[in-house]
Amino acid sequence: MKLENAELKHIERIVAISKAAFDSDINVGGSEAGGPPDYDSIPWHIQMKNEGHLLQAVIDGEIVGGAILFVDEEGETLYIGRIFIDPVHYRKGYGLSLMQMVEAYYSGIKKIKLDTPLWNVRTNAFYTKLGYREVKRDEEFAYYQKELDCNSK
Repeated sequence: MKLENAELKHIERIVAISKAAFDSDINVGGSEAGGPPDYDSIPWHIQMKNEGHLLQAVIDGEIVGGAILFVDEEGETLYIGRIFIDPVHYRKGYGLSLMQMVEAYYSGIKKIKLDTPLWNVRTNAFYTKLGYREVKRDEEFAYYQKELDCNSK
C-alpha cells in the first residue's frame, strides 16, 4: 500500500469511498447510515486536499481508502481526523496497512491521537488491537492515544 497526497482528479472516488465506509457503520452499532461532518462532501474534501490534510491509500494503482490527518505546530503530535477503507476491501488487512502507513508517514511524530464513537464496536476494537490506549471518554466518543518510539522509524 502507498499513502500519498490526494489528487484532485481522484476526489470524487475518495468521497465515494468515504461515504460507503461511514455508511457501513450501521452494521456495527450505528443507528442510521451517516458519518462525521462532511464525510460525503466533495467541496470539503477538496479543501482538506488543498490544505494538505487528505491522503489517498493506493494498492496496485487502485484507490482503496483515505485518511485525513493533522499535525500540531511542533510537528510532534498527529491527530487522525478520520481514516476509511472501501467496504469492498474489508477483512483484507487494508485497515491495518493504512494505520501502519499513517503512523510512519510523518517523521518526528511522538504521539498520535484520535477519537471514535462509543457505539462503533469495530473501530474501538481495531484501535485497541493496534496499541492505542483510551485516555478519556465522554457521552459520545472514546479518545485514544499512542506514543511512538521515534528512534524505531
